[in-house]
Amino acid sequence: MMGPRAQSQPEASMITTRLSPSPADRLSAETAQKNSAGSSGVILDSSALRMTEVDSEVPPLPPRYRFRDLLLGDQSFQNDDRVQVEFYVNENTFKERLKLFFIKNQRSSLRIRLFNLSLKLLTCLLYILRVSLDDPTTQVTCARKRCVNVTDALCSKICANQTADPAQINWELIFWVNRRTPVWAIQVTVALISFLEAMLLSYLSYKGNIWEQIFQISFILEMINTVPFIITIFCPPWRNIFVPVFLNCWLAKSALENMINDLHRAIQRTNSAMFNQVLILICTLLCLVFTGACGIQHLERAGKNLSLFDALYFCIVTFSTVGYGDVTPRIWPSQLLVVIMICVALVVLPLQFEELAYLWMERQKSGGNYSRHRAQTEKHVVLCVSSLKIDLLMDFLNEFYAHPRLQDYYVVILCPTEMDIQVRRVLQIPLWSQRVIYLQGSALKDQDLMRAKMDDAEACFILSSRNEVDRTAADHQTILRAWAVKDFAPNCPLYVQILKPENKFHVKFADHVVCEEEFKYAMLALNCVCPATSTLVTLLVHTSRGQEGQMSPEQWQRTYGRCSGNEVYHIRLVDSKFFGEYDGKSFTFASFHAHKKYGVCLIGIKREDNKSILLNPGPRHIMAATDTCYYINITKEENSAFIFKQEEKHSKGLPVTGLYDAPSRLPVQSIIASMGTVAIDLQNAEPAADSGKLAPPTENGAGSRRPSIAPVLELADSSSILPCDLLADPSEDETNQSDEEGVPAPDYVKGYPPNSPYIGSSPTLCHLLQEKAPFCCLRLDKGCRHNSFEDAKAYGFKNKLIIVSAEMAGNGLYNFIVPLRAYYRPRKELNPIVLLLDNPPDNHFLEAICCFPMVYYMAGTIDNLDNLLQCGIIYADNLVVVDKESTMSAEEDYMADAKTIVNVQTMFRLFPSLSIITELTHPSNMRFMQFRAKDCYSLALSKLEKIERDKGSNLAFMFRLPFAAGRVFSISMLDTLLYQSFVKDYMILIARLLLGLDTTPGSGYLCVIKVTEEDLWIRTYGRLFQKLCSSSAEIPIGLYRTESHMFSSSESQVSVEVEECEEARDRRESWKEKTAHRNSTGSDQSEHPLLRKKSMQWARRLSRRTARAPSRAERISQQRLNLYRRSERQELSELVKNRMKHLGLPTVGYDEMNDHQNTLSYVLINPPPDTILELNDIVYIIRSDPLAHMPEEIPGGQSRARLRQDFGTETRGETHL
Repeated sequence: MMGPRAQSQPEASMITTRLSPSPADRLSAETAQKNSAGSSGVILDSSALRMTEVDSEVPPLPPRYRFRDLLLGDQSFQNDDRVQVEFYVNENTFKERLKLFFIKNQRSSLRIRLFNLSLKLLTCLLYILRVSLDDPTTQVTCARKRCVNVTDALCSKICANQTADPAQINWELIFWVNRRTPVWAIQVTVALISFLEAMLLSYLSYKGNIWEQIFQISFILEMINTVPFIITIFCPPWRNIFVPVFLNCWLAKSALENMINDLHRAIQRTNSAMFNQVLILICTLLCLVFTGACGIQHLERAGKNLSLFDALYFCIVTFSTVGYGDVTPRIWPSQLLVVIMICVALVVLPLQFEELAYLWMERQKSGGNYSRHRAQTEKHVVLCVSSLKIDLLMDFLNEFYAHPRLQDYYVVILCPTEMDIQVRRVLQIPLWSQRVIYLQGSALKDQDLMRAKMDDAEACFILSSRNEVDRTAADHQTILRAWAVKDFAPNCPLYVQILKPENKFHVKFADHVVCEEEFKYAMLALNCVCPATSTLVTLLVHTSRGQEGQMSPEQWQRTYGRCSGNEVYHIRLVDSKFFGEYDGKSFTFASFHAHKKYGVCLIGIKREDNKSILLNPGPRHIMAATDTCYYINITKEENSAFIFKQEEKHSKGLPVTGLYDAPSRLPVQSIIASMGTVAIDLQNAEPAADSGKLAPPTENGAGSRRPSIAPVLELADSSSILPCDLLADPSEDETNQSDEEGVPAPDYVKGYPPNSPYIGSSPTLCHLLQEKAPFCCLRLDKGCRHNSFEDAKAYGFKNKLIIVSAEMAGNGLYNFIVPLRAYYRPRKELNPIVLLLDNPPDNHFLEAICCFPMVYYMAGTIDNLDNLLQCGIIYADNLVVVDKESTMSAEEDYMADAKTIVNVQTMFRLFPSLSIITELTHPSNMRFMQFRAKDCYSLALSKLEKIERDKGSNLAFMFRLPFAAGRVFSISMLDTLLYQSFVKDYMILIARLLLGLDTTPGSGYLCVIKVTEEDLWIRTYGRLFQKLCSSSAEIPIGLYRTESHMFSSSESQVSVEVEECEEARDRRESWKEKTAHRNSTGSDQSEHPLLRKKSMQWARRLSRRTARAPSRAERISQQRLNLYRRSERQELSELVKNRMKHLGLPTVGYDEMNDHQNTLSYVLINPPPDTILELNDIVYIIRSDPLAHMPEEIPGGQSRARLRQDFGTETRGETHL
């Protein structure tokens, strides 16, 4: 057996073997085994090695050939086969045992060093006690009398001469002191113990060179302080000899350092270098001062006879370089000691300070520790990143601390790289320096996780490095970090950002996961069918005050900035004042009346017994008190104050108007005001004939009175809710023809895609081909044996194309196709999708997309005009440019988007009518999209952006026209979705439902409708809300508005075009005033022509310093510029047409002049109910799931049977992360 001491240090082993030849020795062997149990031995019984004898037909070998006999020998000469083997891990010697106890064992050596430190401090205290009892004028004389035979008269004479001549040195006062017997006895005892310990440690640490042991400074000091006391035991007259016991302070310092090192080894503390160095510096200073004070006091016994306190005062004044001069040494020995001490201090202290400064700088780089006390008394979150950029840091801090309840949280950043200069400057700002702690370390090291106190953290955010060229490698690093954190702190909530969707299943254990490519491609896809979806989602997931742009003279900027403050909040129905009164009512009824009364938009619900969130579950969903309501508003209900206004009563004989009675506005600064009441004409409650249009009913006569809107019912009525067009789509597939020639349309089915490109994709019901398309047919620009088409024109597509330019066909591109082929998209509205890829796709990706209709690919790049023309860009309505991975990393960070921006700008000049949707790496670069060098309005917007940034806005870039119109976005803007989920754990799921990434049974989906000229009779957004809720149970959540605007490069052109614009605006306003009577509301005043004219002149006022009329020379130069521009456009047009002719393409479809350069578009989230609708407004609506409550009877039994077959027999839920 091996004892615990033997297990601690593996060393040379000793093996003893004894053979017991006779049975009589068995007892002695067992006795020896018992006796050796405490001597670290192991007994091996060789009888266990005997081989089992098995009967066999083969005769046994002779004894000399048997392996058993080779091991055990001839059995005729042995009767016992036991062999005793003793193994020793350590040498079983007395010296080794002592070394293990005094040196190697951490705990025992720590106790010994603590005892040694106590002895050294005791000797220093005894020296101070001896000095305080010493009087050199009397006691030394008496000592001399005992030592030398002199009379009292001679002693008095010597003392008188010493007093009369202070310059004369009395060496006997230096060599002899008066040491009382008790003090001497204690000092002798301590000296004996110290001497024996020193000799023992020297013996144990001896390595063959005795002189190395003797000339060690610690050994010399021990001998100086102990040997004289031992000699006085045998020589009593020497008991009063002076011994410099105060030098033991240096031995105490050494013992303290060794003790701290052993303590840190025992508790496994590795980050104590800074503490050790500070301790060493303090001990060095104390030892220098104590040594100098004791030495000067003792030497001055033969001179001025200073007290110990005076000597200490002199040393402090001297070492601090003050030097008052009131206390000075008088004799040369003490003066020499002062010189020596100053020289030692000048050598030792700078070295100590240098080491301390170096450790301090290293600690500043690594960040030190987050103390355990702070972790237990304060709340903190940990942010783990590969490299920390200033943009990432500011986005996180601004969004995290935007929530009031997170103001007391601390943010601990754990990053393996050194903090760069920009981040260091930001973290030195008082706003962040007290709340942000930077630690340099790796999440894969338990020591660094312990420094960050990960086990006590409220949450851990793990972000991927999206600027890496190899995004898969970046995901692998993120996965390892997530595993390491989960292993170290299993109870810490994890918020993980992943880049590639195929890597998402590795971190499915995390509480919240955001896959960048999933969200990016889904958002880009919805941008093609629902304009500016990227802007809508970005504004919803950003925390804003709703006060951006309120000081701007532009009406659209004020409205857009105010509506951008809307966010998604949640509250239980029983606790809500917004929705509490609608318990037992239908969801549609509650949503409409909450918007009518409070201006909040109820978009979703969650049952208490169900974890799934349902967006617009429809009118058949009855609200319950335990439901959790999700709504869009400026602020949450808990931060709102309710101000109810009495409605003005109308006389009974007067008709009720269709607008709100009192002026109203959305709540800003946490105030919710009532929105009045919507006038509802109950004389006609029949539903409209066509749910797909917003046309007024005609039953009341040919315009004899204002059209009415049906009321929203409290409980669902199947006759009042018209069926959605989706349910009629299967029959439409069977009966409709594809074109006028009577060619039958390809038959599509609805089902789940059979091949998913990666693990973890959510199943979505889609339009699919009945048979998979061959891979050769997916190539757009090359014919095959199935068809001979080689360009987009040959296919004869009825709908506009959607072209996607990407570097490679990643698995994330699959999420671009799925939302555009979802089952709720009408088949007649499906747009062909062309993937323009730099690198050809692999068969795995083609296998995943070959089941979708009208999906093609082509190898090419956007900087090649021929490739663009071949893929049908002149027949495209949307071009999506995805940021390329190879360009994300650049020497200058913000130059990563340079190639994309220039290519998009080229296409913007070549194809001005094309809607180009671009993804950028850095949001700040979106100001270069659709860049106009001399555009005064863009300069004014740039100034407005700087003003909003100075005010602390998180969305300073929101007024850039490309972002407001949804033409550009950066995926980094969605980082706030992960940050916001710390407070709103439902935000990721709601965003996935809106983008179509998840499909929950019973949950609605996002789509849009367009306001046409026939729909202007509705007039206001509040009446539109009622119309949609009552007719088709759809919930509107916002508007996408496009306005005509003048963008010019000169003052003269602005002034001329403003007048023309104002005339058209005046005609429109006069028409609106004639068609309806309305009260003066805030929005009506903003539509006044005079205010509109002033807002149009805002760009001119900001872009010029002094107002002056344009001169004749300027007008001539402007005309020349217009001619130059016209000739430039003609050149670009000729270039495109020549290339089309060269490729054999018709030039009829190229429209060179039709562009949208004189319009601006923006998103209004949950606008006020009294917002006036305008022509071509696009309304964002959440349409209820038509499959959630299918009627029992569907006309056409074959259609119903087919629908059930396509949808499957089992209801497939969403895939949770």
